[in-house]
Order: sequence, then structure tokens, then C-alpha cells
Amino acid sequence: MASHSVIGIMSGTSLDGVDIAHCSFASNHDGFSITLGECTTIPYSTEWLRRIQGLPNASALEFARTHVEYGRYIGNLVAEFMNLHGMEVDFVASHGHTVFHSPSEHFTTQIGEGAALASACGKPVVCDFRTGDLAAGGQGAPLVPIGDGMLFPEYDYCLNLGGFANISMIVEDRRIAFDIVPVNIVLNQLANRLGKEYDEDGKIAESGGIDSELLGRLNALEYYQCLHPKSLGREWVEKEILPILESTQAPIQDVMRTFCEHIARQIASSMDNNPRKKVLVTGGGAFNSFLMQLIKRSSNVKVVVPDKKIVNYKEALVFALLGLLRMQNRPNCLASVTGAGHDVCGGAVYLP
Repeated sequence: MASHSVIGIMSGTSLDGVDIAHCSFASNHDGFSITLGECTTIPYSTEWLRRIQGLPNASALEFARTHVEYGRYIGNLVAEFMNLHGMEVDFVASHGHTVFHSPSEHFTTQIGEGAALASACGKPVVCDFRTGDLAAGGQGAPLVPIGDGMLFPEYDYCLNLGGFANISMIVEDRRIAFDIVPVNIVLNQLANRLGKEYDEDGKIAESGGIDSELLGRLNALEYYQCLHPKSLGREWVEKEILPILESTQAPIQDVMRTFCEHIARQIASSMDNNPRKKVLVTGGGAFNSFLMQLIKRSSNVKVVVPDKKIVNYKEALVFALLGLLRMQNRPNCLASVTGAGHDVCGGAVYLP
């Protein structure tokens, strides 16, 4: 039996903040047992939000500077977290924050320079998990499904509701996964137009009505007809979703209600609606009670929302696992999920 103490770091497209999770793994020939310890989310300051949101249009110099400074920022957060809880860890696994993701052009970019991060926290760092899969012809996403299989095998489906909804499942003895539909990356933007950071419990959306024409246009988008492997990014939302939403004269409440219906229907269509099957739901969207009602109403599967810590920190936990697999030189990215030519052991390792 070998034990490993790892900190997992995640920053999602919804820009809620930096998730930090302390994860303990006990590994043997049969797999892993896990303990999810201290966890926290550090909200982004107004300045960091401005910088990150501006990166897609920033100069090369500003991008390079921010990449390093963000790595140092994350490293300092990790150092403070370890000092606060008096913990020792073997290494840190950081997803970084995605700025560009274009599988059709074979590139993806996450900021958070590994050398700066390792120097700031004084621990080895595993990062840059996606590029190896893209180089092997894959989508570079989703990466979480290998963790679904290893850590939550009792569920038929694992659904994460973050900036995007993604799902993983076993089909013909192979795990597959794909991004389904945008979620918080769109809902938060709509809430911002009403002066809200987000739509708490989905109350704004619940107050609106469904715009049938708008719903039809959203559901008709080509992506939803494509087979997996497939993944979504901010660029797709800006090109395909936002123009549709901006073309309507409907009140924001109706647009949000319609988009929630769109989310629920697309999720339901991604599952075999068998009442004997179970779906594990995590991510910030699991706390949107109205959206969860719509998902349950649209599908027949048994919906399970785990304890709050797993909901909030499942992705940070899985990236800690991906880092451990990388340190063990084992595959951590599945070709059956991403469409790559082979399973990949992804991640760059930096020493302090």
C-alpha cells in the first residue's frame, strides 16, 4: 500500500475562483481509496477577473506576463493554504485556467506557468494536462472521465455542471465522455446584465417564460447533432450562442428561462432515460435548484447530488488524481473519450 498527499487546483470557465483541494490517495493493485481533506475556493479579485477576461485579445507581451504572474499567484495561494493547515504534500497538480481551446486547430492554452508555481509554493508541480492529448489527435477534453471511472464507478453517468455541462459513461465496455451544452458560462453572463453575479437558485430564470422560437434555434445548432468525441470552448459560445441570444427582443428573464430549458433537454438527450440508472451531478450548477428541477423533469434517471464538498471540489480532486497518474507514468487521458490515437500520460512536471 502506497499513500500520496496531493493538492489539486482547478479554475473553471465560469471564473468563480480558484479551487484548492487537499487529497490523500492510498493506492494498491486494486486501485485507489481517497480522502478529500481541507478544501477552499479563493474568489478572483476584480483586477484578476479583468486580466483573465481580457487575455483572448491581449498582446503577446501581456499574455506571457500574465501566464507567469498567474502561476506565481496560484503558487502563493497554495503556500498560504499549506501554512494555514500545517500540511505537507508530495506535489501539486494544477489545471490552470483555460484561455484558448480549439481542438479543430490542434491547440489549447491554460495559463499558470508551472515553474513559477513550483517556485512560489516550494513543491513539485504537474500542469499542462491537455496538450499531449491534442498532439496525439484528441480533443484535449474532457479530462475528468478517467477519474469518474476510478473514483465513482457505482454511477452509470457522471454529469458536471460548470461553465459547460459534460458527461461520462460506459458504452460497450469503454468509457466515453463529451461536453453537452454551455451552462454557467452563459447563465452568469445573462445574470450580469441584470446586475447579478449569478442567478441564485435559478430564481430569475424561474420567473421567466419559454420563448419557443429561441429554444428551437438553440436546439437546432449543429454541435448537438455531432457524435462524440466533441468538446466546447468559449470561442464556440461567442460564435454560435451569443449571436442567437442577442438577436432576441425577449426580456432577460425569458431568455434565462429558455436557456435553462435548453440545457435540461440537451442533458436529457445525452442519457438513456432508464429509471434504474443513476447519474452523479457535481459542479456549481448542482446548486441551481430550478435547473436541477428541469433536469429531473426532462429525464427518468435517478439524479444523485453528493455532499457539498464533492460537488464543489470534484474537478480539483480529479486533477490531483491525474497528477498522481502522471507521476506514476500511467495513462491519465483516455483515447476513447477524446478521440486521440492512443491513451496519453499528460502533464508537464516542474521542480521547485
